[in-house]
Amino acid sequence: MNKKDNFIEHINNGYTAKGDTITLGGAILDGEAVTQAPVRIPLKTLNRHGLIAGATGTGKTKTIQVFSEQLSNAGIPVLMMDIKGDFSGIAKKGKEEGFITERHAKINIPYNVSSFPVELMSLSKQNGVRLRATVSEFGPVLFSRILDLNDTQAGVVAVIFKYCDDKQMPLLDLKDIKKVINYITEEGKEEITANYGKISTSTTGTILRKIIELEQQGGDLFFGELSFETDDLMRIDENGKGYVNIIRLTDIQDKPKLFSTFMLSLLAEIYQKMPEKGDAAQPELVIFIDEAHLIFNEASKALLEQIETIVKLIRSKGVGVYFVTQNPMDVPSGVLAQLGLKIQHALRAFTANDRQAIKKTADNYPTSEYYKTDELLTSLGIGEALVTALNEKGVPTPLVATMMRAPQSRMDILTDSEIEEINSKSKLVKKYSEEIDRESAYEILTKKIDEATQTAAEQEQQAPTRSSKAEPSTTEVVTKSVLKVVTSATFIRGVFGVLSKFMKSK
Repeated sequence: MNKKDNFIEHINNGYTAKGDTITLGGAILDGEAVTQAPVRIPLKTLNRHGLIAGATGTGKTKTIQVFSEQLSNAGIPVLMMDIKGDFSGIAKKGKEEGFITERHAKINIPYNVSSFPVELMSLSKQNGVRLRATVSEFGPVLFSRILDLNDTQAGVVAVIFKYCDDKQMPLLDLKDIKKVINYITEEGKEEITANYGKISTSTTGTILRKIIELEQQGGDLFFGELSFETDDLMRIDENGKGYVNIIRLTDIQDKPKLFSTFMLSLLAEIYQKMPEKGDAAQPELVIFIDEAHLIFNEASKALLEQIETIVKLIRSKGVGVYFVTQNPMDVPSGVLAQLGLKIQHALRAFTANDRQAIKKTADNYPTSEYYKTDELLTSLGIGEALVTALNEKGVPTPLVATMMRAPQSRMDILTDSEIEEINSKSKLVKKYSEEIDRESAYEILTKKIDEATQTAAEQEQQAPTRSSKAEPSTTEVVTKSVLKVVTSATFIRGVFGVLSKFMKSK
């Protein structure tokens, strides 16, 4: 066999599966698409997480769109964290253009336009499904990690949560926990010391400042009720397509603390509530985290450890997490090691550091007799990528340069009227639009302090009044003081001692 025939056999052996698959595109050899070598990924392995990387303008967003469409067609819901706001077009049918038809002919994949069921979500007050969570749902450990507290400060946070549990005071939003901190350092200081130990005001002051920092990044909008139920991410429409849930994050690009807070809370909530799936035929949910470097660049060591731990564990729940970023080096090595699927678009080498990063990136991929990986990384065209995945047995597939298929849906954003149309038909928008501010720690402690203040005032009013007898004069006070001294035992012993010495001298 010649080189091309060997290559086709090599790719087909590596990318053929017994179970259901999604098709990303067709293989490329020596710069030309090969029609007989489709690149298919087994659904069974999509909970093994992944990476989609590449320089700006190389086609990452369209790859995510294709990936999400294929998942939705397979009845798998998707959660997309859309930082740039350029993903919403998946809700509308695409348009068949000449260049798309030509591209699909090269890779021998039929092209049909289609739209997909979409929910638009928001962490802020943008139009869409409001996403919230309570402070109590975070728990003391995760809440401390997000605030980047040391062990001593985290211990105080644990005491605060325990105190609120013991007193049945819900911690719903940030004003609740701020109120508790103020209370335990002032009016409730003696109560806390007696039952939970002494707490340093400098420690509580540090915690309070960290909470205010989170609040300034929009945490006050995220913490509260009605809490979002993760089951609402798992919906299938009447045509059997999985919902594509798009979280619009365009207005919080400069608030990485809020972004990472939400992401961690969501992953933790999904992990806690979803049952173990074991070796399932397909994932229950796939999550795409766009601009992932925003999380990792701002994350503390403790937060990175938490992310790594959750990524390791959550796949057993049937959830796949895919990080989308410009450079694979943006993702910590501990997380990168957990990723089974890698889709690498072109990288740019403008500086010596860029060239070094490309060499490191090339070392992360399987060696191939058909490609010089480090050279190929800088020569891939728009919509082309290096792909390697896991087969059904968990073995890495051969590295393959891939011409990605085109999205079936619109390759542009929705208009304002189209966004309004989707939201007006959404059941979830109606469900989560109401803000609930039920009685919680803030109201309970405010009431307790007010009652204590009122009781103290009443007791002061009921206290017996002073005698109306006239105050003694200055002369009387002095006389009484002198008499008290003169008649004291100490004074008398002193006088007798002087007299006895005087008599002896006589």
